[in-house]
Amino acid sequence: MSFDLSVIPNKNIVLAVTGGIAAYKSAILVRRLKDAGFNVRVVMTQGAQAFITPLTFQALSGNPVHTELLNPEAEAGMGHIELARWADLLLVAPASCDTLAKFAAGLADDLLSTLYLATKSPVWVAPAMNQQMWAAKATQRNLNTLVEDGVHVIMPDAGSQACGDVGLGRMPEPEDLTRQVTQYFHKAQRAIAEKFGMLAGKHVVVTAGPTREAIDPVRYISNHSTGKMGFSLAAACYAAGAKVTLIAGPVSLDTPNGVRRINVSSAVQMLDISMQMLDEGCDIFIATAAVADYRVAEVAEHKIKKSGDELNVSLIKNPDIVATIAQQQKRPFMVGFAAETRNVEEYAAGKLVAKKLDMIACNDVSRPDIGFASDENAMIVFFAEQYQMQKRDLEKASKQEIAQQLVEAIHDALHNEIEPV
Repeated sequence: MSFDLSVIPNKNIVLAVTGGIAAYKSAILVRRLKDAGFNVRVVMTQGAQAFITPLTFQALSGNPVHTELLNPEAEAGMGHIELARWADLLLVAPASCDTLAKFAAGLADDLLSTLYLATKSPVWVAPAMNQQMWAAKATQRNLNTLVEDGVHVIMPDAGSQACGDVGLGRMPEPEDLTRQVTQYFHKAQRAIAEKFGMLAGKHVVVTAGPTREAIDPVRYISNHSTGKMGFSLAAACYAAGAKVTLIAGPVSLDTPNGVRRINVSSAVQMLDISMQMLDEGCDIFIATAAVADYRVAEVAEHKIKKSGDELNVSLIKNPDIVATIAQQQKRPFMVGFAAETRNVEEYAAGKLVAKKLDMIACNDVSRPDIGFASDENAMIVFFAEQYQMQKRDLEKASKQEIAQQLVEAIHDALHNEIEPV
């Protein structure tokens, strides 16, 4: 069966692998989930390690594999509580009979059972076991308890088993599990839009990532922006019911589901596309891109050869994209960003007025725990005078959560503008 593996951006799945021959399918499952755009971290029980090695999952997921509850190295970085918070979904596949019993009884004697109790995220289990163990009254009793506790049970398939028996107990194929997970997140995303619809009917344009200003055919000027904040905002705007166009500088990120992406390189290219978006009827313009302030006056036609201890390059100022858009006669609602290393609030408030923005979000990129390379952020939001809005402090959270709060702030501002006298 073919199905659409549209990318679900920035969703985190903890895949827990327990003891059973079906563990070999979990290796394929990691690859399929990664192909679908998910971030995957793997937890293995001792039983699982008897069937397949952690090194296999590390190679496939690109992340260290978690095997011990009391691991000093893990606790110093991604401990079991942090892992529980990181997950958007805990998927246990295969889920052994023993694991189901532990979950149902509320035991916490290993990493997985502790993770199960510590996470607020949805928990899915894909049982895999001998057909008689599956049919046992104790197993069915445990399954009923888990369902009552809100766990989603993926029913096993029927067929030949490793022990020679035939019946229910086979773990579904990795492609089928990936399809179910993908559909779950798609439905959840659209459910938010249908329930809240904060930006329904709006065309939102988001700029994201750095720009590259060429020096010669092989060298350029750029910055450390990864585009994560802008991509998270594009996804959040789409989830809020908006039509979203993402103008992306050079970044290594998958396009959020449902979002139209236009790739650019330089600041001039980004401005050209942004101006085109005004002709398409842009309602909200969100400028998260870290646009280079200057570009090379004359780009060398060929690679500049090394000679001497110094190289003098003449720079000229780049256009200010957000200020240029804000000056247009049919201007959209303008949202700017200020990434500063000092006097953050003072500089942001100044930019809000100077560039005639409706709203600006600022953060301190000198902090090592938030900003460009981090998956988390913390921001302060200011609004123009015509909005009956106090500044908002967005406490440190994942960039996805910050993006959702920014969408709420945009929605609230749009509904609190004071009519001009």
